[in-house]
Amino acid sequence: MSHPHTPPFRVAISTGGGDAPGLNAVIRAAVLSALHRGWECYGIRDGFAGILAPKDYPNGGVIHLTRDTVRGVTSQGGTIIGTTNRGHPMRYPTVGPDGKIYERDRLDELVNGLAAYGIDALVSIGGDGSMEIAAALARKGVRVIGVPKTIDNDLDGTVSTFGFDTAVAFATDCLDRLLSTAQAHQRVLVVEVMGRYAGWIALHAGIAGSAHAILIPEIPFDIQKVAEKIQRREADGRYFSIVVVAEGAKPSGGSVSVIANEAGRERLGGVGDKVAHALQELTGRETRLVVLGHLLRGGSPTTFDRLLALRFGAAAIRAIDEGQSGIMVALNPPIVNYVPLDEATSRMKTVPIDCDTILTARDMGISFGNE
Repeated sequence: MSHPHTPPFRVAISTGGGDAPGLNAVIRAAVLSALHRGWECYGIRDGFAGILAPKDYPNGGVIHLTRDTVRGVTSQGGTIIGTTNRGHPMRYPTVGPDGKIYERDRLDELVNGLAAYGIDALVSIGGDGSMEIAAALARKGVRVIGVPKTIDNDLDGTVSTFGFDTAVAFATDCLDRLLSTAQAHQRVLVVEVMGRYAGWIALHAGIAGSAHAILIPEIPFDIQKVAEKIQRREADGRYFSIVVVAEGAKPSGGSVSVIANEAGRERLGGVGDKVAHALQELTGRETRLVVLGHLLRGGSPTTFDRLLALRFGAAAIRAIDEGQSGIMVALNPPIVNYVPLDEATSRMKTVPIDCDTILTARDMGISFGNE
């Protein structure tokens, strides 16, 4: 192992976007790997807010990370340094003199802020938005390594992201519980899960949790077809059904269900409610809705996600030690390798509609609302 840097070589860590189980494991592995090399480690509070909005942090927007700081955090959900999906440095919301909110580019301020703290390299942990910021920082000359994070598993360039396995495991556990109550009351239960533009959680949990219909963004659905599936089950004497709906699912010829627009970003929601009401009307069967929502983001990461997160954290520091920059660590079984950030953010990884998992579901008679 080479150690070309003399202390105090300083690494900063940032966690951005929605939280995901495994963030703390990445932080712990990165901190311990940096300390192992004799480097110093710092955490930027709440994405990049610790640098861009320092007045919000009387005790400091950038905190020193030590062995004591990361002791015992591998099993904890959330992130010890905080995260946010607001305050994008290149589209930073700012109130103008007229009281309206405008977006301005504060990327140079962020670059200067990192320099002011003496940061030599940055580990940016996040989803597509965070990787976009990391790529822009790299173009500005900042030494930066990206770590992919999203429970939606929609980041291209890596076979899996940490947090996805935990979300699917929890959703599957919920479906197991809901199946028994649906059967007991002879009801239709509609279960809405996260997944704005990619249906990985709905697909994997739906199949594993014995759902009878799965509605995902990649396959526009006809609610009549879903109702027919439920009616066929009823004709066979099965008076209960489970329908899993991704929050970004949309009807044929329709659009996604939006409940609010926040800082230029659509907040999806309500599709489960629409599906539940329509199914009750079409089938006459008592229908209930369960929205898992942010329950999928929280809790202790599974063993798979812990190990993947630890591997990513260590790989990020190893990449810095090797002189890398402008790359994202990625799972390419059986190894963790590097992908250029620009390549990693060029397209979203959606569910291929002819993939083996979809074929498995169809072979088992699960409806996607389009047949």
